[in-house]
Amino acid sequence: MGAADVIPGVSGGTIAFLTGIYQELIESIKSINGKSLKLLFSGKIKEFWKAINANFLISIATGIFISFLSLSKLMVYLMDNHPVALWSFFFGLIVASAIHILKEVRFSFSNAIALLAGIACGVAICLLSPAKTPDSLWFIFLCGSIAICAMILPGISGSFILLLLGKYEYMLDALGNLHIPVIIIFMVGALIGLVLFSRLLSWLMKHYYQIAISVLSGIMIGSLVKVWPWQRLFESGISWPTLPFGDGVAVSGHIPDAVIFAALGCMLVFILELLAKRTTKKNNFSHK
Repeated sequence: MGAADVIPGVSGGTIAFLTGIYQELIESIKSINGKSLKLLFSGKIKEFWKAINANFLISIATGIFISFLSLSKLMVYLMDNHPVALWSFFFGLIVASAIHILKEVRFSFSNAIALLAGIACGVAICLLSPAKTPDSLWFIFLCGSIAICAMILPGISGSFILLLLGKYEYMLDALGNLHIPVIIIFMVGALIGLVLFSRLLSWLMKHYYQIAISVLSGIMIGSLVKVWPWQRLFESGISWPTLPFGDGVAVSGHIPDAVIFAALGCMLVFILELLAKRTTKKNNFSHK
């Protein structure tokens, strides 16, 4: 899940589905409530530990954190040295992920409106948000609390949220260089955000699944303008997509690489989908 959330376009929630831990993850997070905290504050540590399924949650959190640390420097290197190939790969990931999620959507007028609203929202956020956002700790806290919600949502990744908030590269640099205050504030925000929003997100997915999935798919499609490999940055801080051959022959020479890596991004999602189907078949067979 950590490896998935490092990459914009691949959802940690999707990986949880593939590995069969999604339901346990949701229930474990929801168990952190007033009842379980009462056990903690009354000194019943063992009962509290069992009530929140702490062994499971700590294993997940540790795995995600280690994955973030191990992959962050690689992402920074690729952004600095191979930006067109990297963003093309992300572009392919998001296209394939959106197609994968849209398969779950039944055609209806309300779902179509939700999809279009999501696309409009995604485009608006990407085009109107400044490329530079505050580096203050309060904003890092906010980014952590918002981005972590994507961990329990199939189809949208935490790194994608950070990308929209203008803090993707900043957090990669903080993880790669072990900027402890930034990491701690981000993690505290993530923990609080996860506990507060998990019930709301679970309720929405349970009662309005089709609408929620339609909106998420639309936001992903709209976000493609943000990960388009060729961007023109204006003095206002806003970046807009531009043509790959708009700045000369040197830029247009990256087009074959862009096509190849976009295709690889699409292939990765379809491979994960294939593995998920095989896992489901094996589980069904074993239960029989």
